[in-house]
Amino acid sequence: MNPRKKVDLKLIIIGALGVGKTSLLHQYVHKTFYEDYQTTLGASILSKIIILDDTTLKLQIWDTGGQERFRSMVSTFYKGSDGCILAFDVTDLESFEALDTWRGDVLAKTILMEPSYPMVVLGNKIDLADRQVPQEVAQGWCKEKDIPYFEVSAKNDINVVQAFEMLASRALSRYRSILENYLTDSIKLSPEDQSRSRCC
Repeated sequence: MNPRKKVDLKLIIIGALGVGKTSLLHQYVHKTFYEDYQTTLGASILSKIIILDDTTLKLQIWDTGGQERFRSMVSTFYKGSDGCILAFDVTDLESFEALDTWRGDVLAKTILMEPSYPMVVLGNKIDLADRQVPQEVAQGWCKEKDIPYFEVSAKNDINVVQAFEMLASRALSRYRSILENYLTDSIKLSPEDQSRSRCC
């Protein structure tokens, strides 16, 4: 693909309240970390332009609210997304246990085409000492579902760029595959066109 060609990708970041979704997003987009963030109500959107595989990508990243009362509204934001980050807090076992529900919500609301919908899981706050979710447990859950796993710290900027860019890379591959299938299907010539009898 031509680097001058721009591909727009919509990515979403979801997970329980307080796992650090907004912090992760601000660390990735602005290289900043603040101790205090307001709770995200509904969703907010940040954009970042990157070059990946000789393609300019405009990432539109939707930061969603993690409160239970917003869950039905947040799920409407999944539509048309190209990939998803599932985030949990390694110091909060409940946030990890909720991943199944969040993943199920996304899979139920996105149109699944081959290849499968790209996801990555981030275990955030590895800079804190009071860890409740062992790395092996998180890795096991992700391996079972064939989802890449990253241990991250929004505060110390550990693995944040790598995680977002792996999701972007997988979303780009899916985009290319869908585009290629669409183009191939739209230009197929059926043999019947050639077998029609000609007059004269």
